[in-house]
Amino acid sequence: MKEMHQIPMETKDGCDPLLDIPNHIGGEEVFAIEGDWIINHAPSTGETISRIPRSNRNDVENAVKCAKEAGPGWASLSKEERADWLDKIADSLEQRIDEIASLESLDTGKPIKIARAVDAERSVANFRFYAEQIRELEDEEFRMKNATNHVLRRPVGVGALITPWNLPLYLLSWKVAPAIGMGNTVVCKPSELTPMTADLMMKVIKDAGLPDGVVNLIHGTGVEAGGPLVSHPDVQFVSFTGGTTTGSIVAKDAATSFKKMSLELGGKNATIILDDCDLDRHMEAIVRASFLNQGQVCLCGSRILVHDSIYESFKQKFVDAVERLQIGDPRNPETDLGSLISPQHLEKVKSYVHLAIEEGGTILTGGGVPSISSEFEGGNWISPTVVDGLSPESRCAMEEIFGPMVTLHPFTTDEEAIQISNGTRYGLAGSIWTNDSTRGEKIAKKMDTGMVWINTWLHRDLRVPFGGVKDSGIGREGGKWSLGFYSEATNICIMDD
Repeated sequence: MKEMHQIPMETKDGCDPLLDIPNHIGGEEVFAIEGDWIINHAPSTGETISRIPRSNRNDVENAVKCAKEAGPGWASLSKEERADWLDKIADSLEQRIDEIASLESLDTGKPIKIARAVDAERSVANFRFYAEQIRELEDEEFRMKNATNHVLRRPVGVGALITPWNLPLYLLSWKVAPAIGMGNTVVCKPSELTPMTADLMMKVIKDAGLPDGVVNLIHGTGVEAGGPLVSHPDVQFVSFTGGTTTGSIVAKDAATSFKKMSLELGGKNATIILDDCDLDRHMEAIVRASFLNQGQVCLCGSRILVHDSIYESFKQKFVDAVERLQIGDPRNPETDLGSLISPQHLEKVKSYVHLAIEEGGTILTGGGVPSISSEFEGGNWISPTVVDGLSPESRCAMEEIFGPMVTLHPFTTDEEAIQISNGTRYGLAGSIWTNDSTRGEKIAKKMDTGMVWINTWLHRDLRVPFGGVKDSGIGREGGKWSLGFYSEATNICIMDD
């Protein structure tokens, strides 16, 4: 592996060197063997902020080798010792909360208050939570008439952890903590669009003194680095969070060698507003469920189904609330919405705005570029968009947009709302808003989704399962489900003497 060195590169102002972000392999900071780079841009301004190694299968080979070599020693530690390491990492991350939030806001374009509350604080919480879960984990025993079964959990081996750009550190910590806590070693591949906090996490891990090779990280594209990682013969399990199309490719690559897989994919989630909903009480939360992180959260409700008796009232109140959202400088603690992740993604969202008009919809608000200062004119900006008048079967209501755009649809009966909700290829999450929680629960039980919230949204207990059905994924993570996925259960049956 090449020794790390700083390669100066001028930024657009011609003054400061560009930050070179390394791979982290076997406890060393290294660049790609071939010496190629990927340029990273700030979504809110378009400015170049860093570059990352354009890793390929040779870099993957080195990373997997280091993880494999570190495996026996790490697996030999007690669960208490590994849990202590998780707490130590959490302590170090917590000391850098402000830095994490700033980097995440810069790298993703999201508001600083979201970056702090979700990305920074929840990442720390993930390590602490799994430290506690692992300490409490006990082997199971099942007594028979003439024998005893002992069920124990062992590490799976080397894992590939592949994470997306919308919640970079949060989702990376969500995978790393239980994976290494259960005795595995891992190779991480974060999105090439958001490398900054993944790099910080690796520096924290190094400074904490975690044994070399337990956690490795390579940068690069999905094709050049992600594919070789998933298909590597020494990788025993894959945890992937990302788009459904990419997830299908990952599944095919992993299936050929029968690797354990967990796939958390896309969603087209329904927000169901019943006729007894207290709109004044819940409107702020419903807007949040629609547009958090510019709608770039797989759990966001992009289809809002509203009982026809309150449809017009809801529409007015909702549009008014959306138009009160503050859009602009992600560094401003008062900002509600930032920029989209990339010019390509901006064009995708814009294409759906145009499609909505072609399909006969009416743009109630948004759809264009918000009024922002000249500093951000090079960024990826679009106003939150609300569309009325589309069929529930329209493309805009059926396809994942993953941006600040929602469609409104009236319904008459609870059964109709359920039918519309279930009428997509996706089944990740949903929410129901009502004054009758019993009625809400009856509807929730008939929704083809992995998760349903009633009178709340993104209210997460880390002990409960997370994941979807249909094209929204395979498997569950969270709590004991994560511990189960990141381990192999072995039963030992002993006959009585």
